[in-house]
Parts: sequence; C-alpha cells; structure tokens
Amino acid sequence: LAETQKFDIYTLILDGAADAPCAKICNEFHRGDLMDYQTVYNFGKRADLLTIEIEHVNIEALKKLKAEGLTIYPEPEVLELIQHKGRQKDFYLENDLPTAAFTHHQGKEALFGLSLPFVWKSAQFGYDGNGVKVIRTYEDLYDVPDLPCIAEKLIPFKNELAVIVARSAVGEIRTYPVVEMEFHPTANQVEFVVCPARIPEEIAEKAQIVALRAAEAFGITGLLAVEMFQTQDDQILINEVAPRTHNSGHYSIEASYT
Repeated sequence: LAETQKFDIYTLILDGAADAPCAKICNEFHRGDLMDYQTVYNFGKRADLLTIEIEHVNIEALKKLKAEGLTIYPEPEVLELIQHKGRQKDFYLENDLPTAAFTHHQGKEALFGLSLPFVWKSAQFGYDGNGVKVIRTYEDLYDVPDLPCIAEKLIPFKNELAVIVARSAVGEIRTYPVVEMEFHPTANQVEFVVCPARIPEEIAEKAQIVALRAAEAFGITGLLAVEMFQTQDDQILINEVAPRTHNSGHYSIEASYT
C-alpha cells in the first residue's frame, strides 16, 4: 500500500478495525465486516481493481463483483478453495502435489479413535496458529471446538520451509528464495524467518519446483505463500498455502528488489 503513494493510484481499504495501520496511508478508508456480503459488494463497486490481504472474505460477494466485470486478484475461485483446508488438501491429491496423509471429519467425536499423535485443523477460518493443534493424548481433544476438521499425520520434519511465488495474469511466474521458519513452541506462530534457508541447493530447488507446481495448479494471479515440510528423508510436503505475502514473506517488502 505504501508503494502506491509513489504513483497516481487512488487506494481504498476495507478493514474491520478502526485503528488498522492502513487507514492512515490510504486515500479512502472503510470500516466493515469482510465476511458480510453487502459490505464487501458495496465496497467492491467503488474500485477498478480489488485485491485481498487475508483470504477470510465473503466469496459470494466477490463472485458477484467478478460476474459484473470487476478485476479481482487473487481470483474468487482460488480464494474459495484455499480458505477451506479440507478442500485445499483434496486439491493437492487431485493435482498430484505432495502433502501429508489426512482424513476428513464433521466433528471431533470420531477423532477419539484415531492413532496418536496427529494434527487437528479446523476446516475453515484458521489463521496465525489459531485452528491448529497437535493432539498427543485424547485429553488434548477436549480443548478443540466441535467443528468440521481434518486430522493430519504428524510429520517428523527436519525443517519448515516456505516459498513465495509471484504469478502474473498472463502466467509469468517466479519465486523468492526458499526461507526457513522457526515457530514458537506453544503459540504455533512464526518467530523467525531465515532467508535464504540453511539447506542444500538441491533441496531448495526441489521446494521451489513444488511451490511453482502448486501456483500453476491453482492458476492464481498474485502471490502464493507455500508452506512446506522437509522430511527426515528430504521429501518436500506441502503443509498449506496462503494467497498473500504471509508471515514467511513479509521480509521481502523491504529486503528484496522486485
């Protein structure tokens, strides 16, 4: 957003918080619920091009705006797929993209019969460590909400890696360097990002290839953050993706020449 101030670009922002930092540097600030159909639709009608900072936004409003001719990046269909972790995981299988084994569940009752340990993930609206919990004992399940979810095999990884992919509207595609992420042990949030990752070049190339394949499969226009595990035998598995700069790519705003 700050970059637009260097050019003749009129920026409008919709955010749920009155004290959002972007409110101070955009031309026009609107406060509203990103999940409310009418709020998103009315806001979109004011813009020539619409983009998002977080995927938790009313998809039906975006689809209506796109049908009426508004350019939206990333595309509503991509956002809809990514914001549901169950469908996101199915997408990896359908497109031969490597990921950890998982099962779908409508609630947590069936989880009590699964082999331990595993990772519980809420099917929707997880963000920044929320909606994810490692289940090591059945007692851990008492603290998770009774919602549609996935149970994912716990991967004994060497490293958690991420790649930011940039893909243009005409299919030009590039990646930023592979980064290594270190997570807070209890908050489950990124504490440190190391760039470039301290891994052999062949592993970095393998991670970039997987990230590029994922972006091509989604057909996304814009940025795609691909979070991955490097397993003990140096396989690369996709954990999940985000259609934005993501914590693993924030460094690139100031640190990288684009």
